[in-house]
Amino acid sequence: MVEGSSARWLVCLSGGKDSYTLLAILIELKWRGLLPVDLLACNLDQGQPGFPATVLPKFLERMGVPHRIEYQDTYSIVVDKVPQGRTYCALCSRLRRGNLYRIAREEGCNAVVLGHHRDDILETFFMNLFHGGRLATMPPKLVNEEGDLFLYRPLAHVAEADCEKFAKAMNYPIIPCDLCGSQDGLQRQQVKQILDQWEKNSPGRRQVMFRALMNARPSHLLDPKLWDFAGLALKMDGASAGAPILRERDVAVEKGPSSGPEAQIDWQ
Repeated sequence: MVEGSSARWLVCLSGGKDSYTLLAILIELKWRGLLPVDLLACNLDQGQPGFPATVLPKFLERMGVPHRIEYQDTYSIVVDKVPQGRTYCALCSRLRRGNLYRIAREEGCNAVVLGHHRDDILETFFMNLFHGGRLATMPPKLVNEEGDLFLYRPLAHVAEADCEKFAKAMNYPIIPCDLCGSQDGLQRQQVKQILDQWEKNSPGRRQVMFRALMNARPSHLLDPKLWDFAGLALKMDGASAGAPILRERDVAVEKGPSSGPEAQIDWQ
């Protein structure tokens, strides 16, 4: 994940359990000599009412972590632009991301590091599926549209429950994530409730679904941009005549509680 010998990362710190966990892991890896990068912690105070502006500066100073605290009142912009009754999250996120990219450039960083974990990635996948009509989620690594910054999510394989346990054990000063008052009824919360129920009914289901995101089969989906269905042909060499190149086999299905969520059926 480290690009170049002079890498400098902007580590985004919101004050939530995930970003505290992220920072702690990166500091530990750097201390052990396993992460040859300079780290700069950054908190973007977006002017949300009730935000405890002194919590993170005091924490970072006590930890001796290089940091930058930036104040940008994007909250007022969001309130002004978003119609009443609609969620603030989409516009708020875009404004936050733009400011973080700007700060990264000003600080000479080549990467922005975020604290999204496995459960965030799963929730985003199902939000795109249910509401966006597409198969997509947040990747662990990407390049921004301008092509000058990497974006990393080192906690991509970490369960939210593990972040919560770690943050509680470390007694971090947690800042609530619902200060804007726009959280009730959010699509993400609804998806989270669905996943919680699935996990309750079938323990381990989240991890099975997460592994599926690393095991895509374009030939068994419907997107012609990913698979040339029109170009499929039959083998016509004697005994193989009539055997299709694309065969229905090893299609993962759920057969029932006795077979487990990873049961397979062979159509041959």
